[in-house]
Amino acid sequence: MKVTSYYPVIMTHDVAGTAAFYRDHFGFVALFTADWYVHLQSAQDPSINLAVLDGRHHTIPESGRGRVGGLLLNFEVEDVDAAHERLSAAGLPVLLSLRDEAFGQRHFITADPNGVLIDIIKPIPPSGEFVEQYEASALPVA
Repeated sequence: MKVTSYYPVIMTHDVAGTAAFYRDHFGFVALFTADWYVHLQSAQDPSINLAVLDGRHHTIPESGRGRVGGLLLNFEVEDVDAAHERLSAAGLPVLLSLRDEAFGQRHFITADPNGVLIDIIKPIPPSGEFVEQYEASALPVA
């Protein structure tokens, strides 16, 4: 199987509000908009996509219908400090404060209106035993 695209789909009961959240705070633009589904794409990188779907829609098998749960979206950014300042000023909740992690991330965690966790990350060089856990080509560079 050759995968040609991959993107998460957030199931919600508020499609328009959720799509607006990702447009307003994360720079997405809508490529397709219906009352039950919105396909979003990053304005800066067309390979970054996200969709929002009414979890009650008939195209979802009945056993899978509902709202999203247990999901963490990672957004790697160039300037995590600026993102933290901007999103905090916009009133988004900061559920995990901005911090450096020994495993190689400077990050903080916020959430969307559905409770989906959003981890805003800047890769940093890992320390200690974490260096050895990386494949050499995957080590973050300062």
